[in-house]
Amino acid sequence: MEFEKLTELLIELEVDDIEAAVKEALDEGKDPFKVLNALTKGMDEVGRRYEAKEYYLTELVLAGETMKEAFKVLKPALAAQENIESKPKVILATVKGDNHDIGKNILGSLLLSSGFEIYDLGMDVDENTIVDKVKETGAQIVALSSLLTMTVEQIEVVHEALQEANLRDKVKLIVGGAPLNEDLAKKLGADDFAEDAVEGVNHIKALAQ
Repeated sequence: MEFEKLTELLIELEVDDIEAAVKEALDEGKDPFKVLNALTKGMDEVGRRYEAKEYYLTELVLAGETMKEAFKVLKPALAAQENIESKPKVILATVKGDNHDIGKNILGSLLLSSGFEIYDLGMDVDENTIVDKVKETGAQIVALSSLLTMTVEQIEVVHEALQEANLRDKVKLIVGGAPLNEDLAKKLGADDFAEDAVEGVNHIKALAQ
């Protein structure tokens, strides 16, 4: 299995074939980190096509699913040869009262392919669960999604809960979602705002520096 083939499968969104292809590459003795690199190249190209409006949300979701399938096989192989350097940890959550997760899930897949360690808490997540997870993992970044206007105030609730737990200065808070913009995000206590998942990855990379 050639690395270019893996990159191509991801760009072409071959969700049904990717798992077998990754398994074949690993069975041939290919370095799992090089396999990851090939998949990441594919994901980068999907991101580029999305930004150029050649791909749309549907393709981005499918690319995320394709990456997820690849990771089923790849994750154990990567863990077996984990590099010493610790990866930046990111907690993902859709805020309390909100049951939308497409954007969050795409972001999670993109971050995984960029080498971040992800803790996805799911949807409708309250502030105490987020605080507990920061304490447990020592995550440096919390990424919150809010798709409903009535739930954006939950960002401030999380910000304040982190402050009360003396954790706010230890984490960066980035938010995204349709009702939000940069000004509102900052007003609610966030450090950063991203328009979509592709932009979110770039911002999170910068925050992790």
